Amino acid sequence: MIHAMTWDQTTPIQAVLDFGSPPLAIMCDLCKPPPQESTKSCMDCSASYCNECFKIYHPWGTIKAQHEYVGPTTNFRPKILMCPEHETERINMYCELCRRPVCHLCKLGGNHSNHRVTTMSSAYKTLKEKLSKDIDYLIGKESQVKSQISELNLLMKETECNGERAKEDAITHFEKLFDILEERKSSVLKAIDASKKLRLDKFQTQMEEYQGLLENNGLVGYAQEVLKETDQSCFVQTAKQLHLRIQKATESLKSFRPAAQTSFEDYVVNTSKQTELLGELSFFSSGIDVPEINEEESKVYNNALISWHHPEKDKADSYVLEYRKINRDEEMLSWNEIEVCGTNKVISELESNCNYAFRVRAYKGSICSPCSRELILHTPPAPVFNFLFDEKCGYNNEHLLLNLKRDRVESRAGFNLLLAAERIQVGCYTSLDYIIGDVGITKGKHFWAFRVEPYSYLVKAGVASSDKLQEWLRSPRDAVSPRYEQDSGHDSGSEDACFDSSQRFTLVTIGMKKFFIPKSPTSSNEPENRVLPMPTSIGIFLDYDKGKVGFYDMDHMKCLYERQVDCSHTMYPAFALMGSGGIQLEESITAKYLEYQEDL
Repeated sequence: MIHAMTWDQTTPIQAVLDFGSPPLAIMCDLCKPPPQESTKSCMDCSASYCNECFKIYHPWGTIKAQHEYVGPTTNFRPKILMCPEHETERINMYCELCRRPVCHLCKLGGNHSNHRVTTMSSAYKTLKEKLSKDIDYLIGKESQVKSQISELNLLMKETECNGERAKEDAITHFEKLFDILEERKSSVLKAIDASKKLRLDKFQTQMEEYQGLLENNGLVGYAQEVLKETDQSCFVQTAKQLHLRIQKATESLKSFRPAAQTSFEDYVVNTSKQTELLGELSFFSSGIDVPEINEEESKVYNNALISWHHPEKDKADSYVLEYRKINRDEEMLSWNEIEVCGTNKVISELESNCNYAFRVRAYKGSICSPCSRELILHTPPAPVFNFLFDEKCGYNNEHLLLNLKRDRVESRAGFNLLLAAERIQVGCYTSLDYIIGDVGITKGKHFWAFRVEPYSYLVKAGVASSDKLQEWLRSPRDAVSPRYEQDSGHDSGSEDACFDSSQRFTLVTIGMKKFFIPKSPTSSNEPENRVLPMPTSIGIFLDYDKGKVGFYDMDHMKCLYERQVDCSHTMYPAFALMGSGGIQLEESITAKYLEYQEDL
């Protein structure tokens, strides 16, 4: 018969960990006060007894006399363990995969039906052997454990001493800073006091001069006494010099000017740079490598995505990403700080058409690395305009292939032509296939970006008004539609030939890895001046209220071409493809975008 597992008062593991400390006495639960120390515990009654109480409550010849008893313990377990999933079934097996006791129903059709199980007696024997070996190992390593405890005590004392020494060093450094500040403070205050005294002296002298102009005081009083002189020769001799002094005093009254300035603007202490440096004061260790911002992966669109690489990634607990706006007058603004656990971060709420500086440093505890080299990024000139390709208005599903997300379109216009090539004996004409955004613009400033696949033959991109799109997207059978002119396949109102500043659309041509600037009556139209390398990503900026559209190189946020456009109607993002080609709209940068990039 397999008995239920029982537990003794003190396990061998506890005995090892106690290192010989005497166990606490377990008192009898049934004794009248004061209780006696127990000598045994009944597993059926879940109580401890002294010898006298055990005889009283387990009399010989009764059922209680057959109860199972062990040495004194407080760890009572049920004699029969029941299955937690099948409450009426006893546990009689052991699942080796899950490492837990189970019943026969768990094995027959429960969660452990496909698991390897063994009998409880086999599991008891195996686990007891393993536990005994582990306990013997711990007992055999008691001297090693004591040695390691002694070593830990020494390390704790060493840490205490090193910590106090580090505090003393830090206090010394700060006291040096305090001394410098006190010295500068004393010097500045002395300069202010000296200037104040000099100015007050000047004001005092000037005030005394003016007080002399009062009746019965100073100059006026003396003049009044001179007027009393009756001797003409004495009067004339005295009055001549007095008259000059009075004239001078009169002139000073007419053009009153304070003898000194009251403002101390020249004595304002500028501590902005020092405050910034003190704010960055932290522990420095050359043991942590400097993170490097990845310029290829870092970008700015609706938000900024900053990625960096750390050679010793496992040594850093966290990072601090700092960023600030750079004013055109290069005013030093304070850094904004964000603590980051990973190696990339999305930053939102940046101002449009501004330069921002980014840098990052690594932290290991309170110790930080030097800051990385700064990365300067320019935000788009306007808020990002979100839209998808319109799959209904003018979309030609025979020539264009739109993905399910409606943010990518490819041209397959030449495929059907190749299938029917054996029947073609004369010249053939290929047309532009237009596709537009599903959201229109009726006011404000907006910016969006896209990428043209390098293999693309001809792509046009820009903006067009709703009434102009109605002309373009008429039925292909309409022979007068500019979309199907038989001479060139191009729109007869193309931007390459039209200089009308009030036209209702503006499109630029991109293809064969080139960006073609439209012709202009005010600039050189030579091919070398109109053909640029195709940017990796192209941005379009529309100022609806001012009727202006611009095309940007997204890598450097540089305007490549700008012109006026008639915005009297609703304006739509417009694209056209000829031959093989592909257009991918830039995806907005969000936290989900970051997770998607990490999955890739």
